[in-house]
Amino acid sequence: MVERYALEPLKSLWTLKAQYERWLEVELAVVEAYEELGIAPRGTSEEIRKKAVIDVEDILEIEKVVDHDVIAFIKSVTKNMGDEARYFHYGLTSSDIVDTANSLALVRASRHILDSMNKLADVLYKKAVEYKNLPTIGRTHGVHAEPTSFGLKFLSWYAELMRDIRRLNDAIEEISVGKLSGAVGNYANIEPVVEKIALEKLGLKPTPVATQVVSRDYIAHILSVFAITAGLIERIAIEIRHLQRTEVLEAMEPFREGQRGSSAMPHKKNPILCERLTGMARLMRSYAQVGFENMALWHERDISHSSAERYILPDSTMTIYYMLEKTRYLVENLRVFENNVRRNLELTNGLVYSQRILLALVESGMSREEAYKVVQKYALECWESGESFKEKIQSDERISEYISKEKLDSLFEPDYYLRNVEEIFKRFEK
Repeated sequence: MVERYALEPLKSLWTLKAQYERWLEVELAVVEAYEELGIAPRGTSEEIRKKAVIDVEDILEIEKVVDHDVIAFIKSVTKNMGDEARYFHYGLTSSDIVDTANSLALVRASRHILDSMNKLADVLYKKAVEYKNLPTIGRTHGVHAEPTSFGLKFLSWYAELMRDIRRLNDAIEEISVGKLSGAVGNYANIEPVVEKIALEKLGLKPTPVATQVVSRDYIAHILSVFAITAGLIERIAIEIRHLQRTEVLEAMEPFREGQRGSSAMPHKKNPILCERLTGMARLMRSYAQVGFENMALWHERDISHSSAERYILPDSTMTIYYMLEKTRYLVENLRVFENNVRRNLELTNGLVYSQRILLALVESGMSREEAYKVVQKYALECWESGESFKEKIQSDERISEYISKEKLDSLFEPDYYLRNVEEIFKRFEK
């Protein structure tokens, strides 16, 4: 956990105390199941609940001796109990508790993440609508291509985020599983009905087949969803970083009063938030990679996954939550310089309308090969000279035979490229 990037409520969810509380939650659900089945006396779970004390320092001190965190937890939590302690952890193995509690943590963390995703989606959609009719230059390979709608940038991000939301909903449903099936998962010392009852109390389902652990594909899947979502955030951040370049300056991330961009250069306004998000996206991909590596364990289990998960489960959920919250702040407060957007549209002196000229010539009867050659000839000359592409085209008598001056003027209108934008937006009407 990096305090700098740990936001509530995710931060509190992953404290050691919260971890032990989840372990106790699982243990109590099992005791309650034993009570319902008549295996443990009525009132056993209530007595345990009253007497169980989670003392983090005491657990850690015991762990120094036993070198096993679950055993240390059991010894500490049951030290004030009487006969009811017999039913605490009865028939269970450590992974029953740890894996089931991890599922609880991931489900709860993911619900907060999902809430943040939905809030970001609302902001993206509002920005898309706000800038729907603002013509901007579309860029491919970083080079001016053709005019498009500035709002489509946001709508594209919104559409991708909605897919991520669906993916996370599916992953939450999938990872809402636990296992309470004993040392190698075959229910030798605990009946399947106990697992079913206990997991229902926790809002989980039994994994269909377990070894000593729940298979790690569940975790790999949800980590990959987080990584994909981080990829979208990186996409947003890189776009804004490009648009904030001095030579472009179409948009700029928020710069608060009192904020300073450089210790040496007072004029600087740097896209530090976007760059931070880009770096974090790299981390998110690495967490997913560890999730994939954890899938292959020896036989019924080893613990090569355990140490890694102590890092990646808290850090991945807290990092993606931080990224989502900061991206919402970024987009909500993004400065868009509309005059610069319009200025940059004309930087090439009309070259971005070359395809319209090409198609108009073809529609008027010129072969595509001839039309492409003549348009490209003038386009490349204008690349070098900086001359007006429209004036070059008008000076060619062959082109004048096919396209009138009035028609030619209409081919250099950016609004033409927005004529179907409304149709795209209709796909997302709420």
